[in-house]
Amino acid sequence: MKASHAVRPVFDDPNLVSAAGLVPALRLAESAGLHDLLTGRLRVASPNPVAKSVSVIGGMLAGADCIDDLDLLRHGGWGGSSSGSGHPRHLARSCAPSPTVTFSRSTRSPPGSWPGSASRVPGLLAGATTLDGLAFLDVDDTIREVHGYAKQGAAYGYSRVRGLNAQLAVLSSPTAAPVIARARLRRGNVASAAGAGRLLAQAISTARKAGVRARILARADSAYYGHAFVATALRHGAWFSVTARMTATVKAAITSIGEDAWEPIAYPHAVFEEAEQRWISDAEVAEVPFVAFTGRRKAEHVTCRLVVRRVKRLQALASDGTEQGELFATFRHHAFITNSTLGLVKADQTHRDHAIVEQVIAELKDGPLAHLPSGKYAANAAWLAHAVIAFNIARAAAVAAGQAKARWATLRSRIINVPARIASTSRRLVLHLPEHWPWAPAWLSLWSVATGPPAAATT
Repeated sequence: MKASHAVRPVFDDPNLVSAAGLVPALRLAESAGLHDLLTGRLRVASPNPVAKSVSVIGGMLAGADCIDDLDLLRHGGWGGSSSGSGHPRHLARSCAPSPTVTFSRSTRSPPGSWPGSASRVPGLLAGATTLDGLAFLDVDDTIREVHGYAKQGAAYGYSRVRGLNAQLAVLSSPTAAPVIARARLRRGNVASAAGAGRLLAQAISTARKAGVRARILARADSAYYGHAFVATALRHGAWFSVTARMTATVKAAITSIGEDAWEPIAYPHAVFEEAEQRWISDAEVAEVPFVAFTGRRKAEHVTCRLVVRRVKRLQALASDGTEQGELFATFRHHAFITNSTLGLVKADQTHRDHAIVEQVIAELKDGPLAHLPSGKYAANAAWLAHAVIAFNIARAAAVAAGQAKARWATLRSRIINVPARIASTSRRLVLHLPEHWPWAPAWLSLWSVATGPPAAATT
């Protein structure tokens, strides 16, 4: 490709838009009850808070990661005047290009989670809406670095980075990509597990409202190894799978495992031995009955399984000469506690998959959470809540477009940020999209779901 030197740029077309995919995406959100949710939850002393909130969400869907980026919806075919007083002609009920900057910096009440999208797009939670299915709730947190001294709540946390802490609960299934069931912003120096029990309880409630009837497995890493998280899962009839800290009790349980109890697993670079019909691998897994949290009163002890995966070290560490020392010098051990009835190898594989929450965090940081744009803590909390809703809209739109596994950035480039020209004819608006667009069938599939009747209810 070679740049042409005969091009003369002129910014003079008032009917062009750069993100035509916002039309079906926001229409899908409206049909799933987003406006009703915002009406019931927003408490802001500002005119038309719902329209402005949807403007923020629309900007995030199109790639906005700071307040100034929301001006994307104030130009050309969106229909807004230069003063920001107009309304988009084809998003009049969803998006208002009014002063969203002031609104974003003054919002105090985050809109919360949004389970309605699952009813509008049934495939969003595929595999989790039947009693014989399995759903996962993965909890984790991340530090979002901030700069300057005007950010309320910013502090140095476990990552030794000054920032604010975002805690998330992500809902998924073996056949469905993740959506965010719950999220909240916290001060930067808070412990990871602080409030984890309450967050998990809220996430389970959201999952049930969204139509999840399957058994829920709550998963987390060792930062959440505590009674509050596990007890919440038990109270709500859920399974738990939590990485265990290498305490003296856990180490003693590992040393009690007999050498014949270890079972090879299909680990990276494992080789299947046809003659013996087994995997030859340096990774092995075993389990032993375990009682967790024995430091608490007896009624709070939790009887469960301790599942251990061990991997042979490439270079053995120096041993202290004891049998236990030899064991931990030769192998690296990764243990977790669970009350699930999954088979040994399946339980290990399922627990390792809890890293899916890291993918969600990465997508948020590649989008609206690239910044926390306000100096006010409440406004940043609202920004996170809007980002969560935008993420879930994007996930629902991806499923409706037949791109269920596509990441947010991929969806933006294929479906959302599609250039188009608006034309009026016979009292209707026509959206002229690029000819031979490679993902036109996906875009039209999303349009069909967004504008069609709701899916028939199934029992």
